[in-house]
Amino acid sequence: MRTPEEISAMKSVLRRRAVLTAAVTALAGLAVAPSASAETHAPPVINGSAFELHPEGVAWDPIRRAFLVGSVRHGTVSVVLPDGSVRTLVKDDVMVSTVGVHVDWRRNRVLTPYMDPGVGTKSTLATKGKQSGLGIFDLTTGAKLHHVDLSAVPGASPGTHGANDVAIDADGNAYVTDIGSGDILRVDPDGRASVFVSRPDLLGKDGGGPNGIAWHPDGYLLVVRYDRGAVFRVPVRKPERISEVKLDVPVVGADGIALRPDGSLAVVVNTMAAQRDHEGVAVLRSHDGWTSARQTWLSGPWPEKHPTTAAVTPFGTYVVAGNLAEIFGDKPLSNEFTLRRI
Repeated sequence: MRTPEEISAMKSVLRRRAVLTAAVTALAGLAVAPSASAETHAPPVINGSAFELHPEGVAWDPIRRAFLVGSVRHGTVSVVLPDGSVRTLVKDDVMVSTVGVHVDWRRNRVLTPYMDPGVGTKSTLATKGKQSGLGIFDLTTGAKLHHVDLSAVPGASPGTHGANDVAIDADGNAYVTDIGSGDILRVDPDGRASVFVSRPDLLGKDGGGPNGIAWHPDGYLLVVRYDRGAVFRVPVRKPERISEVKLDVPVVGADGIALRPDGSLAVVVNTMAAQRDHEGVAVLRSHDGWTSARQTWLSGPWPEKHPTTAAVTPFGTYVVAGNLAEIFGDKPLSNEFTLRRI
């Protein structure tokens, strides 16, 4: 027979597991939410078409039961239904290229980092390589709530800037990676920005720095470094204790990441600026709170070129490929993009 102390300890563990499960589910956008659609499934492959959209980021919107994607070309945020139809939600005069996208349905917000890599219709000499910000918009209407300039936050690293991806914690704080400077910036729910981590020596810079980012309900961020495939664990309350996760295999070319309800991390890898054999998705799993992690699955070569990031949905994890080779290369621009379930 178990002692009262053992029974109490077991109950504590079970309560903790329940809390973590609920938190990860909410993080993935799978918690129960009002739905404006009767859609109950999504096909394994969604072929979208919109004029020169070239999306890099994707998120799942549990309210609409649809995807949201950004646009490297137009600096917009668009709704993509499971049938592949597309409509613009956010059309903005400031944002040149929208990259990562995150839905914060509890606060009725959609957040998107924006930058200017020089291929957008609104790119200028004044913004190219300099613009870096976070756009925060009403999820229902697309109306602007905040434009947060992240290019000149006090304490940020000097030089080139480019806000890339964003994660949201339980209190609504946003954490934005700057792939140009190596910084991670924090934006509170009122739109006030500060430097959260400034460690370019550790996280890299000049296009090879911190890229995909995810919030873990245990109170830390997971961040990938594109150039050498490293993963970092950043405690939210003590970011100075940032540490590199010990991996059995580096995920070189790591772009977007998605924390899944089973606790695994989907990492989209590509060859846009990295040396690796093929593009696709790697799945990492940790049994020690992301002190270390193992690669438990690796896709075969991805059917589309240059997949960039992933979104967790009730129907599985979907990866976006926005034909970025065309927009960054000397090729005709494309109207097509693909969402594919792993």
